[in-house]
Amino acid sequence: MTKPEVLFFDVLGTVVDWRGSIAAEVSSFLARNNAAHIDAGALADAWVGRYDSSVEPIRRGLQSFATLDVVNLSNLEGTLEEFGLKISELPHAELVHLNQAWHRLKPWPDSVKGISNMKERFVVAPLSDGHTRLLVNMAKHGGLPWDTVIGADISRTYKPMPQAYFRACEVLGVKPHNAMLIAAHDYDLYAARECGFKTALVVRENAQDPSKTGEPGSNEYWDFSVGNLIELANILLAA
Repeated sequence: MTKPEVLFFDVLGTVVDWRGSIAAEVSSFLARNNAAHIDAGALADAWVGRYDSSVEPIRRGLQSFATLDVVNLSNLEGTLEEFGLKISELPHAELVHLNQAWHRLKPWPDSVKGISNMKERFVVAPLSDGHTRLLVNMAKHGGLPWDTVIGADISRTYKPMPQAYFRACEVLGVKPHNAMLIAAHDYDLYAARECGFKTALVVRENAQDPSKTGEPGSNEYWDFSVGNLIELANILLAA
């Protein structure tokens, strides 16, 4: 197998613990707003569970591109109402702060070291549904050592549309067959492989996307399958 030049990373669930981070912030939000009786984990999953259907019109070109901040805030308001909280009775600043939690997601314990090790030999960059400012803020918050940041606002669409993968390659001047996507989600890897990318699965517990109820199991053949990013770095650097 030809060695890749650029390593692209899915971020949400692969590099950062979105579920643990969001559930913790939701828990603090509920406590501050006299709603600690609500299950924070269930609310976090319900919030993300609205995501896929809400961006599908953008993928299909039926709706103009909107950033994750816009999409998430709309979904948050609907989710809070679903759980019995009235938006009109909540401080707007509280809603904005909770929505900004996606800018503060915490990396998995192996992420910073693993990406840093891979950076010694490869160009490393996120290929995420997050927009550029969100990914920059997340990197600064968690110490993620990207060479550059390419948000979904560059391709103006959301994965798994082919344009998301091809546009990232165009920005970095790399052919798809010289790029690799590293992700914890099969649907993402499958789409990248269809675009000509090499693929690496990182097996993460508690990282699946509740908005994708039909997401297949991890039984596909990928170029690599590892338990963490440090393990993958060791494999790639030894090749």
